[in-house]
Amino acid sequence: MSEYVVAIDQGTTGTTVLVFDSRGSLRGRGYQEFTQHYPRPGWVEHDPEEIWTVTRSTVRRALSAARVAPKQVRAIGITNQRETTVIWDRKSGRPLHRAIVWQDRRTAPRCEELRAQGLEAEIRERTGLVLDPYFSATKMEWLLHRLRPAQRSRVAVGTIDSWLVWKLSGGNAHVTDFTNASRTMLFHVRERRWDPFLLDLFGVPEETLPQVVPSSGVVATTTKSSFGAEVPIAGIAGDQQAALFGQACVQPGMVKNTYGTGCFLLMHTGSELVVSSRGLLTTLACDASGQPAYALEGSIFIAGAAIQWLRDGLGLLRKAGESEAIARQVDSTLGVYFVPALVGLGAPYWDPAARGALVGLTRGTTKAHVVRAALEALAYQTRDVVDTMVADSGKELKILRVDGGAAANNFLMQFQADVLAVPVDRPVLVETTAQGAAFLAGLGVGLWKSSQLEKLRRRDRVFRPRMRAEQRELLYQGWRRAVAAVRSLGS
Repeated sequence: MSEYVVAIDQGTTGTTVLVFDSRGSLRGRGYQEFTQHYPRPGWVEHDPEEIWTVTRSTVRRALSAARVAPKQVRAIGITNQRETTVIWDRKSGRPLHRAIVWQDRRTAPRCEELRAQGLEAEIRERTGLVLDPYFSATKMEWLLHRLRPAQRSRVAVGTIDSWLVWKLSGGNAHVTDFTNASRTMLFHVRERRWDPFLLDLFGVPEETLPQVVPSSGVVATTTKSSFGAEVPIAGIAGDQQAALFGQACVQPGMVKNTYGTGCFLLMHTGSELVVSSRGLLTTLACDASGQPAYALEGSIFIAGAAIQWLRDGLGLLRKAGESEAIARQVDSTLGVYFVPALVGLGAPYWDPAARGALVGLTRGTTKAHVVRAALEALAYQTRDVVDTMVADSGKELKILRVDGGAAANNFLMQFQADVLAVPVDRPVLVETTAQGAAFLAGLGVGLWKSSQLEKLRRRDRVFRPRMRAEQRELLYQGWRRAVAAVRSLGS
């Protein structure tokens, strides 16, 4: 009997495919990067056909590594870079333009126009999102306005998940899940449907959009030509919601943080839609059965990228992995704070004018103090968002589950536990985005039950707080003063 699950994690710079067995153990992995296109300043594009080609080859590589044949696969789960938008011809199946990536800022003037019309609050009320070119609505509007009249009757638009399902199913399914739909700025977050007012505002015909389906459950079947066998596609979720599920954060108040180039924190709020008054986003997530639930989300723009900057911009490191050993050379930063506002500040400040700074330098400051300050900044920024989540939701944080590349840094994880005064829980497999897609797919075909999620997630280590409360608050108040100084410089 087929007892393997394939998880496709289609990211911003490459595609990862993981193969899991029925016990949730990783059996094979594949990864391949694809081309980034920058046709103009502020524009970022991907070639959808290249993404599809890379996905197919990466699937083959992962299956080969696992020594698993396509016919042995019980289900496929898909997770994806959110907000990135694809437009294609339903008849030919060919893209009509390169995909516009979530990082792309070309529609910023359109967002300012809508803001000037007084529509920002209305959009926030309906979608839970801030009015920003980051989301898909203005990208879809831009793409649709550039079609020839003859193309409009047969066009399909969607996020990357919908494109991959279309290709895998041989054009038989045009679907997306609730989590991805909630990131388009076209989806009514309370009523959980495409919003007619927003569709009209952005000029997006509903018939061009995918059908919205639950994140877990069979929604399509692959063709032999696309995958090598007819296999159910049974799990779909946006990358951060998939990571939340992969961390088994399926109960209200549970929080995960993904430490990557930036940080993404999500707090599960269950059936309660929490509207933030402090700069967080309201989004859809999954409950234990893979059905729609709600979450609060906070994005930190610069996290691991700060360490990359120390390496590439200042030459303080040869490899990012050296940061832990260098930071441990000193017992403290001696009052140095690094505020990594290299592209402004994200949640909860949302201050694009803020600029990065090293604060508290003296003649005694060394490379080790600066590197340690950069790592500590990740923990301080995380506390900024966690404190905001707790205030907005009224739910106490009991433990923080972590993943992403920087979660492997033991110094950072211990300091994170100290700054938050709660345990930090790191899993064995930090690729929880793909793991979440696999869990959703396995649930969708009955391979696993929701009661098994916690067991399927294997714990590596728990970091427990060791810092005295007075020291914790003294350090954090120093961070707050450093942030205030940076924000005043940018104003």
